[in-house]
Amino acid sequence: MTDEKPRVARKSPYSVLVEPGKSYMWCACGRSDKQPFCDGSHKGTGFTPVKYTAEKEEWVWFCGCKQTGSAPLCDGTHKTLD
Repeated sequence: MTDEKPRVARKSPYSVLVEPGKSYMWCACGRSDKQPFCDGSHKGTGFTPVKYTAEKEEWVWFCGCKQTGSAPLCDGTHKTLD
C-alpha cells in the first residue's frame, strides 16, 4: 500500500446497473480512463482495484471520489471534499 492519496475522479458517485453473478473491478487509484472501473492505470502505484461481485440486478453507486470508507461503494465522503 502507499501513503499517496488516490486521485479524485469526480465528486459524485457513478450509478451502474449491475448484473447478477458478474464481477466488477473498481478503480481505487482514480487514474482509470474507464471510471469507475479499472483499466490498469494503477500499475506502478501502491493501489490495487477492488473486486465487487453483484448478487442481483440492481443499481449500485460506486464511489467516484475514491475517498470512501466503504470501498467500492459511495458512503457520501464526496460531500466533505473541497
